[in-house]
Amino acid sequence: MTQPMHLSKDMTRDQASGLRMMNQPNNDKVKVIAVSGGKGGVGKTSVSINTAVALAEKGKRVLVLDADLGLANVDVMLGIRAEKNLSHVLSGDAELDDIIVRGPKGIGIVPATSGSQAMVELSPAQHAGLIRAFSEMRTQFDILIVDTAAGISDMVLSFSRASQDVLIVVCDEPTSITDAYALIKILSREHGVFHFKIVANMVRSLREGMELFAKLSKVTDRFLDVALELVATIPFDENLRKAVRKQKLVVEAYPKSPSAIAYHGLANKIMTWPVPQQPGGHLEFFVERLVQRKPIQEGRTSE
Repeated sequence: MTQPMHLSKDMTRDQASGLRMMNQPNNDKVKVIAVSGGKGGVGKTSVSINTAVALAEKGKRVLVLDADLGLANVDVMLGIRAEKNLSHVLSGDAELDDIIVRGPKGIGIVPATSGSQAMVELSPAQHAGLIRAFSEMRTQFDILIVDTAAGISDMVLSFSRASQDVLIVVCDEPTSITDAYALIKILSREHGVFHFKIVANMVRSLREGMELFAKLSKVTDRFLDVALELVATIPFDENLRKAVRKQKLVVEAYPKSPSAIAYHGLANKIMTWPVPQQPGGHLEFFVERLVQRKPIQEGRTSE
């Protein structure tokens, strides 16, 4: 049985530095993408898993991490029953490879647990231990998509700042724009993230998507030193709702629908995004950034 993950700060630092010495041929040059939105109800999970399947259809090995550790829903949306989840990894009852379930087109899914307050309140040592488990995975994949929780919790910020690319999903609602701005503000001012890729979701037209992007850009250009890029406009599509009721994805149930075509367009763009060339591949970089402490906290410099 795997030992439970209770790690001291010194152990966390040792693991981070030790990753440079680890041979990770299976996961060399992994592209890591965090999908967030600042609030619930913007379609973040739908963006994550539909894009994952679209990438898989193009020959990419994709792993989706359900990082909403309190209200997991990736496996539920797909109608997949996961016998084990991240809580079993944290308790030492399973390794990360053991809990991966397969979804449409062979995508891998790392399920979280739903309704568990303990999973929401992970200690820094447990968080570091969970991420260390990724560095020891045997499962091969090219792209890791992290479907974060809603809001701006420490977990959301940690996964976002550690990822190579941050996708912010917004819809044309004032609260969506406000919360997306709040997330971008914290990530830029406190965590050194300055580039964000924006997905305008559930829009009526390309023009509406561009106008939504303009609203968000107007505020960030005025108050923040960040760069935003509109990478996709996902149209409002009744076929997507039909697919959800069937516990299917629109890209598989209605592949010629407007939203499915948009997801494939996003997947095509993702395949052109470069992967940093750090020794050992980007997964190592992802793990190291996750175990770092926040650079600034309540006006004090971290250790």
